[in-house]
Amino acid sequence: MLIIVGEHLSRNSLLPTLATRVDGSSSAIATTSFSLLQKLDQQLCRALGCVNRSVSDFAAWKITSVTLSPENAREGLKNASNQSVLQVEIQNRLALPVLFPNLEISLTDAEESEIKTIRFTPQEWLPSTWQESHPDFLRQGAPSGEIFSSALPISLLQNAAGYRVRIFYPEK
Repeated sequence: MLIIVGEHLSRNSLLPTLATRVDGSSSAIATTSFSLLQKLDQQLCRALGCVNRSVSDFAAWKITSVTLSPENAREGLKNASNQSVLQVEIQNRLALPVLFPNLEISLTDAEESEIKTIRFTPQEWLPSTWQESHPDFLRQGAPSGEIFSSALPISLLQNAAGYRVRIFYPEK
């Protein structure tokens, strides 16, 4: 009984720690065990009540693809504003909802020195249609396994030669 009460009291830190990945990188035994733990947790929550909180877990996210291309390919270098579109696709691999991270794009020059950093909050990078259909997305987080695709307009500097994309949670 003490173990069950302990699990219930520490569930918001225990479940994310034990959660498996939905991308197939977790073993079948771990996936089955976590599924059983979730069922037990749901029964305890029905009986004792729970506060379900999404977690902020950097390791839950996988950047599946990123491309940066000119907004109008025919204009190419003739366009003085150098507008481009960054297409990024990320996935919540954790078997639990995870809070949305911020995106950071670092533009680099030919020597790979950082020349500009652009940051996007979840409200800026998540597609507006998804936000409208999930009005409480900042509190509820990203569903398990969900893949998000965004096209973000970016003004490139003339000496930009490369870029890096990372996800992060801002310090509070």
